[in-house]
Amino acid sequence: MISAEIEKIFGIKAITPEYYKNALTHPSFIKDNGLDYSECYERLEFLGDAVLKLAVSDILYKNYPDYTEGQMSKIRSIIVSDNILSKLANKIGLNKLIIAGEHDKKQGITELESVTACAFEAILGAYFLDGKFYEVMDFLNDAFHDEIIEIDENFEKYNAKAILQEYTQGLTKETPVYRLVETKGAEHKKTFIIEVAYRGEVIAQGEGKSKKDAEQHAAYTACEKLGVIKHE
Repeated sequence: MISAEIEKIFGIKAITPEYYKNALTHPSFIKDNGLDYSECYERLEFLGDAVLKLAVSDILYKNYPDYTEGQMSKIRSIIVSDNILSKLANKIGLNKLIIAGEHDKKQGITELESVTACAFEAILGAYFLDGKFYEVMDFLNDAFHDEIIEIDENFEKYNAKAILQEYTQGLTKETPVYRLVETKGAEHKKTFIIEVAYRGEVIAQGEGKSKKDAEQHAAYTACEKLGVIKHE
């Protein structure tokens, strides 16, 4: 039973089994099987997104009493990103429990960053409905502890795009332009190569498992080349 598997992963009692089944059901499955929209993860993901942001906000507020609203918002925006959530979902094995339509599953849809992130948020929504918000808070506090410290200490690695844009706009009010150069790999294991240019000149390239990730890598390399990010 899916709820039993979820209990093992999160260490939190799952009271209402159908919540967790729905939380792991991709829209392609209900489409293939003629099921009701409410039986896929999208509504629970909407709820879980709010649960996640509140939980992370509480963690940051308590752990960083001297930080401004802006500083906490920057860290939170990275923690709740698909990239971080997908990594955690894969680490705990949640991706292996996602239910999808046969065709989409063969195409590797259950391994996509956006899908695993949505499923993770949907599980949080399910636990919220089961009255387990404080237990979820404890889980997220432990799960994100090292990640939050890493992001706080090395923020530029995670938000290089914003840093690069602030730099270029400070010079000429122009923004960097990102362009997809190449896509490599199988459909469900794609690697994207992105280049970033400023005022018509290519500054750097970056690659990643998603376009957003590749853009961040390209921006970070560009910041290094331009001296915006300096290492001791």
